[in-house]
Amino acid sequence: MSEYNFSQIEKKWQRYWEENQTFKASATSDKPKYYALDMFPYPSGAGLHVGHPLGYIASDIVSRYKRLKGFNVLHPMGFDSFGLPAEQYAIQTGQHPAITTEQNIARYVEQLKNIGFSFDWEREVRTSDPGYYKWTQWIFMQLFNSYYNYNDHKAAPIQELIEVFEQVGNANVNAACDEDTPVFTANDWKSMSEQQQAEMLLKYRLTYVAEAVVNWCPALGTVLANDEVVGGVSERGGHPVERKKMRQWMMRITAYAERLLQGLEEIDWPEPIKEMQRNWIGKSVGAELAFDVEGTSDRIKVFTTRIDTIFGATFLVLAPEHELVAQLTTPEQRAEVEAYITVAKNRSERERMTDVKTVSGVFTGAYAINPLSNERVPIWIADYVLAGYGTGAVMAVPGHDARDYAFARHFNLPIRQVVEGGNLEEEAYAAKEGKIINSGFLNDLDVQEAIKAGIARAEELGVGKGKVNYRMRDAVFSRQRYWGEPVPVYFKEGIPHLLPERTLPLELPKIDAYLPTETGEPPLGRAVDWKYEDQYAYELSTMPGWAGSSWYWYRYMDPKNEQAFADKEAVDYWRAVDLYIGGSEHATGHLLYSRFWNKFIYDLGLVVEQEPFKKLINQGMIQGRSNFVYRIKETNTYVSYGLKDEYETTPLHVDVNIVENDVLDLEAFKKWRPENANAEFVLEEGKYICGVEIEKMSKSKYNVVNPDDIVERQGADTLRMYEMFLGPLEQLKPWNTNGMDGVHKFLKRFWKLFHDQQGNFVVTDEAPTAEELKSLHKTIKKVEEDIERFSFNTSVSTFMICVNELTQLKTNKRAILEPLTVILSPYAPHIAEELWEKLGHKESISYAAFPEWKEAYLVENTFDYPVSVNGKMRAKLTFALDTPREEMEKAVLGDEQVNKFFDGRAPKKIIIVPNKIINVVV
Repeated sequence: MSEYNFSQIEKKWQRYWEENQTFKASATSDKPKYYALDMFPYPSGAGLHVGHPLGYIASDIVSRYKRLKGFNVLHPMGFDSFGLPAEQYAIQTGQHPAITTEQNIARYVEQLKNIGFSFDWEREVRTSDPGYYKWTQWIFMQLFNSYYNYNDHKAAPIQELIEVFEQVGNANVNAACDEDTPVFTANDWKSMSEQQQAEMLLKYRLTYVAEAVVNWCPALGTVLANDEVVGGVSERGGHPVERKKMRQWMMRITAYAERLLQGLEEIDWPEPIKEMQRNWIGKSVGAELAFDVEGTSDRIKVFTTRIDTIFGATFLVLAPEHELVAQLTTPEQRAEVEAYITVAKNRSERERMTDVKTVSGVFTGAYAINPLSNERVPIWIADYVLAGYGTGAVMAVPGHDARDYAFARHFNLPIRQVVEGGNLEEEAYAAKEGKIINSGFLNDLDVQEAIKAGIARAEELGVGKGKVNYRMRDAVFSRQRYWGEPVPVYFKEGIPHLLPERTLPLELPKIDAYLPTETGEPPLGRAVDWKYEDQYAYELSTMPGWAGSSWYWYRYMDPKNEQAFADKEAVDYWRAVDLYIGGSEHATGHLLYSRFWNKFIYDLGLVVEQEPFKKLINQGMIQGRSNFVYRIKETNTYVSYGLKDEYETTPLHVDVNIVENDVLDLEAFKKWRPENANAEFVLEEGKYICGVEIEKMSKSKYNVVNPDDIVERQGADTLRMYEMFLGPLEQLKPWNTNGMDGVHKFLKRFWKLFHDQQGNFVVTDEAPTAEELKSLHKTIKKVEEDIERFSFNTSVSTFMICVNELTQLKTNKRAILEPLTVILSPYAPHIAEELWEKLGHKESISYAAFPEWKEAYLVENTFDYPVSVNGKMRAKLTFALDTPREEMEKAVLGDEQVNKFFDGRAPKKIIIVPNKIINVVV
């Protein structure tokens, strides 16, 4: 093969890798291990566009490099294959989601293999495979059978807790539990019915059923996670979403709040991701206070980090969902309150938290008593207070809080400043380290002393206590969908019971449609005769999308095991993921839940690392390069970009695949859409030039580029190197198909180093020159350093410089080209494999050793002197650094290129500045 036939080469080596299982990871090995993982993709029907492989290419380069460095590399791929899109398609068409999912996965696998990734496909896992979700169900069962012991700071068997209850009750139990858990004795426990005991245990279990306020989408018939709601509507379909109380399965992630916070200090993750998790966990140290409701026996609990400002509290604010709202609202205010709640429940929590401009609320008509000042304060409701954060109620101190201040100004409520240094006009917190004024017993104390004194006084009066609070709430674990993991639970007299482990997996039953039942039950309610032991109802909700993705990296370690989620020996060897690449949008979803599940499995003694992912890299988005045509209004005539200002036009997106170098293919445009068939054009110099804009890549903007097209046109190696060449991995970068030509030409130049002008393979065993060795070894050094610090774009530039230098030197020596091929192979594996075989090797280049660079070849022994004649640069001469001055002068005078500028005159002076310049004066 004389020409660089990328298509033939790439298909050949992809077949070879598959047939020979080149990238199969050993279960265990004497080699050091390296585990590189990409975030679980969801296989959508649209397949991959060129933005999707960016992170995969980066992890593949690292994986191939680590193999060359002597590591046993685990680099797997699988699919997060449960999900709402497949279910929505099933609702519309009646086709089972498994069929759609299988088709989508087949498309993804085909595309991924076309790009030449070194995945160990033998380890592929899919969350929707019963053999996989059996173990997701099994982990759920362990959570159900566990509670969190704060004394030991770990999960423990629920049976241990039952034994404590039987012996001494729960008065001295220090465990994560519901806020409303009562204190009881051993006798109280023994006198409870089986149902009462079961209900009490649900207050401690790490997964439990409870009434929870959720995002309910009637149109989709399911609960949505916060990140699936945007602007009060569902992200998918744009359907209205309301806040609603429903009985749901929950995960007690709050038990792990402190460990999740502290664990962030142990991992190499981007600081913005860590900060997002810290803010989501939201640790606050303060006090919990009880305000009596005037004229009732009710008490409203509030949490505050600034008890020292309590004398400035002029009203209370409750969340619209607060449990006391209905009973404390006066008859005169009831209609207004109910109307407000109806509006508030349709706003997502995220919207309520981030909306600082909208001021809304309503007075309940009731009053509370300030527990320290005994002052009477009105009780309002407002949606800037969230039911799930703290107690769902706040003491409003408008003199020292921006939102309270805006609320008080809007509703003309009292504003009282009690801390010196307040600046109400800027709506800022007043106290930093100032003195306290007008605050009773807190006078003349600094802030921290005042807070301590306030907590002590509240505890003395029995109206409050010091408390650590977390913003994070327990995670809703139910989805009213079909296409998800069945929960391995049945109900007997309303009490949830786990299935026997031997019956796992509990598989999804067949149903006649994928909609909720006529009575409002989830789709699983349609299953006929689907009961445990033919009499007990199964749980009809399924698990959320994050269930299967919260432990999947362990299944890759031992994917075929039917006796355990992973073999202990395999887990002990692979331990944790060394490199994890994926999007930052999962910061408070998948990345947080995965850390939670990992810590729980660690507590059970089943894994050896508390944190699942040692290093995380968030790849930046590849943006689309959109093209526009300009239609003259009320016509079917399109005017070229440079002439559009001469007409009244409407810009319209056009498919980028019928545009080349911003020039529109007119015939393809006419065929693109029926209404374009008779289009007319106003051209510039015979061409239609399109407008350009950088936007997010999406089908609606017609700027999606299919990697299959790039691979067919210029090859997978070109695609891989170009995506890395675009810029730093973590940054946003615009796609431009036209820019790929430079990378493709580089690969052709690299190929030509091994061939003569007739296309014959000609590589010699001659000894390399110092120049050739210097070019090679500086490249080895730079590429190694770049990959180690995940700076892939600069490596591509380095390869280009090296090949240009070797081309100028007419290098065709094995001692240079062989190691160069090895270091290029992580980036362009197909061409590297082909040339490696041509060099006479029988094994894949994946089993070669990454060459070592030698400092001796990088030492500068010569210097290229610019030679000027009368101040004008005329030539360059190279001298060894230790060349005597007399020899340099003699060489300058004898050089024909320099001599011809003397015009026959003898030089008056030769000035030599060492390692800088030579100037001849004539």
